[in-house]
Amino acid sequence: MNGVIYARYSSDNQREESIEGQLRECQAFAEKNDIKILNTYIDRAFSAKTDNRPEFQHMIADSKKKLFDVVLVWKFDRFARNRLDSLLYKQLLRQNNVKLLSATEPIMNSSVGIMFESMIDGYNEYYSADLAEKVLRGMTENALKCKYNGGYLTLGYYADDEQYIHVDPLYVPVILDIFTMYDEGATIKEIRDYLNGKSIKPKNGREFTYTMLDRILHNRKYIGEYSFKDVVIPDGIPAIVPKDLFDRVQERLAKNKKAPARKKAEEEYLLTTKLFCGKCQSFMVGESGRSKTQNRKYRYYKCASVKNHKGCDKKTVKKDWIEDLTIKVVKQIIFNDKLLNNLADELIEYVNQESPLLPQLRKQLKDTEKGIDNILNAIQAGIFTPSTKERLESLEQQKEELQIRIAQEEIIKPPIDKNKILFWLHRFRKMDTTKVEHRKRLIDSFVNAIYLYDDKVIFTFNYKDGGKTITMEEIENSSLSSDLTPSGAPVINPRYPQKGTSDLLFL
Repeated sequence: MNGVIYARYSSDNQREESIEGQLRECQAFAEKNDIKILNTYIDRAFSAKTDNRPEFQHMIADSKKKLFDVVLVWKFDRFARNRLDSLLYKQLLRQNNVKLLSATEPIMNSSVGIMFESMIDGYNEYYSADLAEKVLRGMTENALKCKYNGGYLTLGYYADDEQYIHVDPLYVPVILDIFTMYDEGATIKEIRDYLNGKSIKPKNGREFTYTMLDRILHNRKYIGEYSFKDVVIPDGIPAIVPKDLFDRVQERLAKNKKAPARKKAEEEYLLTTKLFCGKCQSFMVGESGRSKTQNRKYRYYKCASVKNHKGCDKKTVKKDWIEDLTIKVVKQIIFNDKLLNNLADELIEYVNQESPLLPQLRKQLKDTEKGIDNILNAIQAGIFTPSTKERLESLEQQKEELQIRIAQEEIIKPPIDKNKILFWLHRFRKMDTTKVEHRKRLIDSFVNAIYLYDDKVIFTFNYKDGGKTITMEEIENSSLSSDLTPSGAPVINPRYPQKGTSDLLFL
């Protein structure tokens, strides 16, 4: 697992030694939990009340490159103290499949906040459901008339004022050249280099790319086929490429399709950063091995301390077994009407909590207004100097800034009611647990941490007093045992830690 460290100190009573301490604890946490640190991002003398921090923004931008899996901070307040910024940037990290971890707070103190963040992602579904139906209905009517429905318009076409699609004569020769050159044996890279060498550019003014040309060569719009979702209308728009030329190109594309240069990335381990060893409290990390005799691949979770030979003797556990068990436990939550009702109340209570900054900001505003009144009284009494005017202007500016900050904190709370929260919670019941993305969303939304012992599993959830301890005996004797076996995962012979051997033992 790859990670980066983000460290920060403000200018208030903190020094460079603060950064050294943060890095030291983060490095120790990373070493213990088998996290390879690729980079560190440090903001000095910057407050977390604002997101205008250069290295913070650099780190967020780098997360899009998918080079690391986690961002490690000393404490969560190093990341953000403004609730709105925290929600926004955690969501951006999640979109890039990056998780935020704390070296000293491995389980978020306000676990209900995790559920609220997850709710934010899907909350707009309530508002947009009816609107989406209306919009889709209108777009479908447009599609039946072969009208342009918005979005990126295929190169070689344009839409008139009534949204009907026409051929753009400027790009017709370019499109025909692309198809003809490929049909005659040129590679996509050669076509790209030819077009860019001739300074021929698409409408966005950039150079042609391999991906863009690949999309063009596969696009059936060029033979006049109009499509929008389930609506497909042959000859619905003017064709640019002859059908026989297009078919030859498709045959060559299929023939030249190469096998991937390497195998796809390992299957995603959904409990990464949530599954802990019950014996040493380290993360349990995803591993895999292959049996020579059966030529079968095994996936499992292994204690990071065991992996790094640091004295723990925790047994490994099969990936599918512990993930299936977790999904079954989560399903018990989402199909419990009474529990969902309580969760809705808890989320409303959380959302309605006043920002801890508001009382402080209001006191500062009150003191500022008092200072302004004192200066105005002094002016009325005939006391007026250049420094008085300067001080008054400074206080007036401070008052305006405080009023803005108070307004920002007050509008963070979204309008919300219980029916809308229950609507969101009940949508989890419709998720298809055979799909990885649905399983991941269920786990991220409800599960805070899992502690795995040899004889029991302890679940903690993202709501108050949310916890469940299940013994292996209870698993075997309950509905949870369906399709589950408590046997562990294979252990790879340490003589062959990378390649795998026939020495596979089941715990």
